[in-house]
Amino acid sequence: MKTHLPKVNLDQRKWHVIDADGAVLGRLAVQVADILRGKNKPVYTPHLDAGDFVIVINAEKVRVTGKKEVAKEFMTYSGWKGGEKYQTVAEVRARHPEKLIEHAVKGMIPKNRLGRVLLTKLKVFKGPKHPHAAQKPEALKAAA
Repeated sequence: MKTHLPKVNLDQRKWHVIDADGAVLGRLAVQVADILRGKNKPVYTPHLDAGDFVIVINAEKVRVTGKKEVAKEFMTYSGWKGGEKYQTVAEVRARHPEKLIEHAVKGMIPKNRLGRVLLTKLKVFKGPKHPHAAQKPEALKAAA
């Protein structure tokens, strides 16, 4: 018995736009990660890139539940002794709201070469406008 490998047609990749206004961060990240990997398609194969492009708009309006706005911290490390910096969700949202969604989605895709390729298909924007209108993205409703 031979294993059937589906043909992944790179020309038929779709573009999806998701409005993050009022969406819960974790639920939105799961939805985006599934589309990036291609889990919503019948040709899904774990080791192939069968996913679509995803545009997320209104990144600054994404919601977090509980006390995560002030209690959850993101850590960066410069490589030097004592070079750790901590920022709360509120501080990250004030400076770079796109990084909240990018960080959440990055944690939900494979940590290998395939995962790095998948992340290049994610486009996150602060406001309601994006420069990818020529790709004719179809609107998706964010998970509640």
